[in-house]
Amino acid sequence: MMKKFFALIMASLLVILAGCGSNQTSSTEKGSTSKKGEKQVVTFWHSMSGVPQETLNSIVEEYNNSQDKVQVNAEFQGTYEESLPKFHSVGGTKDAPTMIQVQEIGSMSMINSGNVEPIQKFIDAENYDMSGLEENIINYYKVDDKFYSMPFNSSTPVMYYNKDAFKKAGLDPEKAPETFEEVEEAGKKIVKSNDQMKGFALQAYGWLFEELLANQGGLLLNNDNGRTGTPTAVEFDNEKGKSILEWAKRMTDAGTFANYGTNSDNMLSGFLAGDVAMFLQSSASSRDVIDNAPFEVGVAFLPHPEAEERQGVAIGGASLWMSSGKEEAEQNAAWDFMKYLQTPEVQAKWHVGTGYFAINPAAYDEQVVKDAYKEMPQLQVSVQQLQATKPSFATQGALMDMIPAERKIIESALETVYNGGDVDEAFNSAVEQVNAAIEQSNAARGK
Repeated sequence: MMKKFFALIMASLLVILAGCGSNQTSSTEKGSTSKKGEKQVVTFWHSMSGVPQETLNSIVEEYNNSQDKVQVNAEFQGTYEESLPKFHSVGGTKDAPTMIQVQEIGSMSMINSGNVEPIQKFIDAENYDMSGLEENIINYYKVDDKFYSMPFNSSTPVMYYNKDAFKKAGLDPEKAPETFEEVEEAGKKIVKSNDQMKGFALQAYGWLFEELLANQGGLLLNNDNGRTGTPTAVEFDNEKGKSILEWAKRMTDAGTFANYGTNSDNMLSGFLAGDVAMFLQSSASSRDVIDNAPFEVGVAFLPHPEAEERQGVAIGGASLWMSSGKEEAEQNAAWDFMKYLQTPEVQAKWHVGTGYFAINPAAYDEQVVKDAYKEMPQLQVSVQQLQATKPSFATQGALMDMIPAERKIIESALETVYNGGDVDEAFNSAVEQVNAAIEQSNAARGK
């Protein structure tokens, strides 16, 4: 009897211990509801590196310290191109992050995945006012009159130029070239004044092609850039599209073009080393370029052909997406953090610390921004360019899940021209390949 009694006691203890162990495991599982008194954990996947990552980490830390209900864990997941496939591999499972930063051209891929919770749900629940955010930014992220994601880090390309090289060439350093033709002429004068320096560089990058097209009012895809229906063909098969390749060809033939291919790091290094006087790149590079140049840097609007009026730029960068299937408390915590990121104070810190736009234009009235503009007035140029943009389907930007493939095709076409290839052949081949990619994408979704 005594043995049976002790056996029963031991069995009961084992059951209790097993139960405690089970509870302990479930409370630490990813995405689970936090215990009473503990912070709700939000897992935030992002693709910021370098200075932007330092600024983001600082903002996250300040948010976590500002309240006692939410703990945001920011986790770097590599580039946009690397993080999006990671999300798709875990989307809809417990391993998915609470929220993820996704490049603008990944928007339709995220929507089509079915693994996101549109933030419109949270906007409607509390009548959150999005109208205070920058109009030309929210225009991109509004799809079918609905917000699927929250705009965050937004940028557009600008032209950077070496003011010292302009002076040496007899050019006005305070008046940057505005048209393709003016860039060409400035390039010739720069090369004439310094045979070790090229005039202009254009990275073989599909995004820059799209922006130069939009600045002419040109559409990338039909059906109003995919805004009024799923695209079925390209819309850039015209002189506006071809003009960009012809521009590069003329400068290549004139010996004023610096060919860095698809390598943006080499292009930036070439500019800082005085090997090239002008180049196009994201406004998010402003702090990096200005802080590291051993000469005075000018920042200017994107050029356009003189035969076309400037229309403006489409938004680049990324937005924040909410995973579906997460518990209500976890999603609400992520929504609270998203709203925090839009406040003028936070956006002011983000803008000054990185060069990305302030999503909330009220940030430009913050003292930290006014002080930064006095010290570095070049930071204002991208904001002025964005706010001068004329709203249209062209400047709203194209929507389709095959745009990453389109960019690769355009990059190959640009590199072909840079290396002496025929413009018509490269352009016509690109049109055919992008049309094929559109057809394949539609077929895959039963369109």
